[in-house]
Amino acid sequence: MKMKENEAYLRRAVLTVALLNFSYFWVEIGVALSIHSVSLFADSIDFLEDTFVNLLIFIAIGWSLRHRALVGMLLAGILLVPSLATVWSAWQKINLPLPPDPTLLSLTGLGALVVNLSCAFILVRFRNHSGSLTKAAFLSARNDAWANVAIIGAGIITATTLSPWPDMVVGIGIFLVNLDAAREVYSAAREEHSLTT
Repeated sequence: MKMKENEAYLRRAVLTVALLNFSYFWVEIGVALSIHSVSLFADSIDFLEDTFVNLLIFIAIGWSLRHRALVGMLLAGILLVPSLATVWSAWQKINLPLPPDPTLLSLTGLGALVVNLSCAFILVRFRNHSGSLTKAAFLSARNDAWANVAIIGAGIITATTLSPWPDMVVGIGIFLVNLDAAREVYSAAREEHSLTT
């Protein structure tokens, strides 16, 4: 009975997190495109990726360890999507090296920080439940919060320097954080998978 209750709470938690991420994706992508921000663009794609990660977890809760491990490996691949978006948007910025609006950059980053801290708070009690699946969701929310702090900082530095580089550096940082998160999730999923063979 306790296990069923925990699964019900987890399902509700990941569905809430998916909805929060999907809602803020539209805010951030709109601002990113309007001010030509590499870091906001990468982070907005990350919000969309987090939506899919949490929806996959919602679907896979209650599956066998083997099937959850396979979904965990798939999630590790999904975590790389924002990284590819970052590379593309950074290339675009190199061709048009204009700084984004620093006020909108920082305010949008602050909004994203509030959303991601809320998601991390919702997921923290489940980070070790269902192995690699919930680990993926928690790591994603935690890492995104750090990225948002960096985006706010990039906005402040851009306001004083009028340089496009702080935004680009943060975008590359988001790329590296997502690579590491994908590696951690894949390792956890592989370990789970090896326990079923």
